[in-house]
Amino acid sequence: MKYMLIMRGTDEAYDAYKAMPFEEVIAAMGRYNEELIKAGVLLAGEGLTDASEGFVVDFASETPLVTDGPYGETKELFNGFWILEVSSKEEAAEWAKKVPLGPGSFIEVRRVTEMSDFPQDNEFVQREAEFRAANDPTFKL
Repeated sequence: MKYMLIMRGTDEAYDAYKAMPFEEVIAAMGRYNEELIKAGVLLAGEGLTDASEGFVVDFASETPLVTDGPYGETKELFNGFWILEVSSKEEAAEWAKKVPLGPGSFIEVRRVTEMSDFPQDNEFVQREAEFRAANDPTFKL
């Protein structure tokens, strides 16, 4: 099963992060990422730039509205992620508890849907499965 670990934080967490030497932050995350790699569970992971560099597309009206960042409350912002391939929800939780973050930070954990979660007789599900199989020899439905 695939799980996404989504990094979030409060203003307190951002202030603490700014007070830490950047090299210390990189080293702590590097050690964590290395542990994930050695365990063979890391599929992907990236940090994100500050929300002021991003934007939101709001579909509330007929014409989608694009709003430049920053946007939302700090606690709503998504700061980085990991995608893990693990055997259970419990294993995903164990990895999430090891992320080197402090007070004011939290990790949201969500299972990533798989092709088998969708109706297999759907035309678009079948087309996507064909596309994935053609582009990734390791793809399994």
